[in-house]
Amino acid sequence: MLYFAIMSKIFPEMESEFSKLLTESGISPINASEQLGISLRTIYRWQESAQPSSPAYRLAVKYLKEISGKTINILGENKMYDFTYIDLFAGIGGFRKAFDSINGQCVFTSEWDRQSRMTYQANYDSSHEIAGDIRDFTINEETLSRIPRHDVLVAGFPCQPFSIAGVSKKNSLGKAHGFMCDTQGTLFFDLAQIIAFHRPAVFLLENVKNLISHDGGKTFRTIKGTLEEELGYNISYRIIDGKSWVPQHRERIFITGTRKDLDIDIDLKNMEIPDVKKGPRLDTILHEPGLEEDEIPYYVNGRVADKYTLSAQLWDYLQKYKEKHAAKGNGFGYSLFDKNDVSRTLSARYYKDGSEILIRQENSAPRRLTPRECARLMGFDTQSGAGFVIPVSDTQAYRQFGNSVIVPCAKTIAAYMKPAIISAVRKKAEERGSAAAHTQLEAA
Repeated sequence: MLYFAIMSKIFPEMESEFSKLLTESGISPINASEQLGISLRTIYRWQESAQPSSPAYRLAVKYLKEISGKTINILGENKMYDFTYIDLFAGIGGFRKAFDSINGQCVFTSEWDRQSRMTYQANYDSSHEIAGDIRDFTINEETLSRIPRHDVLVAGFPCQPFSIAGVSKKNSLGKAHGFMCDTQGTLFFDLAQIIAFHRPAVFLLENVKNLISHDGGKTFRTIKGTLEEELGYNISYRIIDGKSWVPQHRERIFITGTRKDLDIDIDLKNMEIPDVKKGPRLDTILHEPGLEEDEIPYYVNGRVADKYTLSAQLWDYLQKYKEKHAAKGNGFGYSLFDKNDVSRTLSARYYKDGSEILIRQENSAPRRLTPRECARLMGFDTQSGAGFVIPVSDTQAYRQFGNSVIVPCAKTIAAYMKPAIISAVRKKAEERGSAAAHTQLEAA
């Protein structure tokens, strides 16, 4: 196999038709094995051989020709991927950046918010349109089947309280119910339906830290029970603070799941995380006066635009508000930060007054972060460049970044998961190949 790969690079004419089509389609041998129902050994043999005349080979070539044509037309490039994944509750693509970085191919995206879809579409090349409300795909088996097959599912799903009304009704009728019954009416129930229907090898979920304590712990117990007992996945979870990677205290829970039948292990507690005490400070994300190129409307004439400085009226209100609550022993109010600090959590409400993260200014009222600084604070950008496109208003940008996942944190988790993902995908491919071979033998 290695000899053939080397020689095909030196003498391209030696490369088989099947090998060329795999390259053009962006499908790895492992994924080809899974999607075509052919053993991995046969896929490798077809890559090396001239042109087998079997019906299975001809059908495979036809399929790859169709796929490769679409891939080339849409992406304008040829690329091999190691696995496929879907991006649910996608927001502006924090997980997309992470799983693209480990050579995953996103085959389906869902995000209900129109403005977030606009930002997503402005930043990622996709061979598929971004779907809206995921509930449009969980109505029945026919709608579920519209979601492409995938190896990995990623989702930053919303946390909603689980109603016990449906459970009480079933109890009164003497009917049994399971965890999935408990979650009906929530978006987690839709997520569970997709997992149950498509059986991805691996998934990664993200939520706020308080998911564990929500409703006295009942919500998390129900989620965990659904994933483990009803859907058949081994679960690992860990609360991780983003300030290991960015100057922001932002704790989130990450939950991984691996199909029990694949015997693949991912334990997030064993993942190495950079020391939070050595994490970056705000000077790594703030605009650098006189050193950055202008970026209207955020940074003009070598300094942050005046509109981000609080008005005298708003600054006076925030100070009095804080004094009033301090007198009552409450900690409500604004928070001021210098360049050597680590900020509080950026929230989706930052657009209202910016009070949770205000940057101190000499001889002036403090200022909000600009949307570009928020992009850096969430790891979508760095000071060395403004590659992330922000096509929406400041209000929408603040909401979107405040709802997102910290990108370098997500990338670290994705990289840690990749060996298990590859192993799981390989096992799925081998099982499909064995099943296909068995069917062929029975037919013979």
